[in-house]
Order: sequence, then C-alpha cells, then structure tokens
Amino acid sequence: QVQLVESGGGLAQPGGSLRLACVASGFTFSDYLMSWYRQAPGRERELIAVISSSGVSTNYAESVKGRFTISRDNVKNTMYLQMNSLKPEDTAVYYCHTSYLLTYWGKGTLVTVSL
Repeated sequence: QVQLVESGGGLAQPGGSLRLACVASGFTFSDYLMSWYRQAPGRERELIAVISSSGVSTNYAESVKGRFTISRDNVKNTMYLQMNSLKPEDTAVYYCHTSYLLTYWGKGTLVTVSL
C-alpha cells in the first residue's frame, strides 16, 4: 500500500535552515508528481511546492519562493525540501503528497521556528 514517511523536522532559529525528506513506497515513485504541503496551527493546509515526475519542473507558493527548494531522487524514492532563511511563520506540520493517491496523507513532520 502507499506509504509516505516525512522526516527532518525540528526546532530552528529564525534565519536558520532545515532539510526535510519524504520516503515513498507502494507505487512507482518516478511516474508521479509530488508536492509539499504545510499546516500551521489554526490554519488550513496549504500547498507550498510541487515537483514534476522527472524533477525538471518545480513551482512554489509565493510565501516560500526563493527560500525553499524542492527536489527528488527517483532512485531512492525520496523527495526533499531544503528550507533556508526560516521565519517564525514557517512553523507548521509539513506533509508530502503524491498525485498517485490524492486522498492519502502521511503523519507529517513538525517544524518550529523560534528563538
């Protein structure tokens, strides 16, 4: 069955960096578009980055453009999110998502940006 396991979250200071990873299984990873979402406390889940199946094309929400970089390794069945210049408003649970099964969500990984 489909499984997405996010990792790499934690506590970071404003201006700091974190790298998230998402390991996928249960489907042919290299065939599908992947994305990162986040959900801050009291807010709806929002799409922040998308990457094509080949990794050639990417798109970002305005709130993270220029600071975050999405990438993927189709050999390792893993997607990444490099987060730089972190801000307190980046505090959220971060989820990866696959176009293979739109209804599936993993447990996410918590990112907290604070002094």
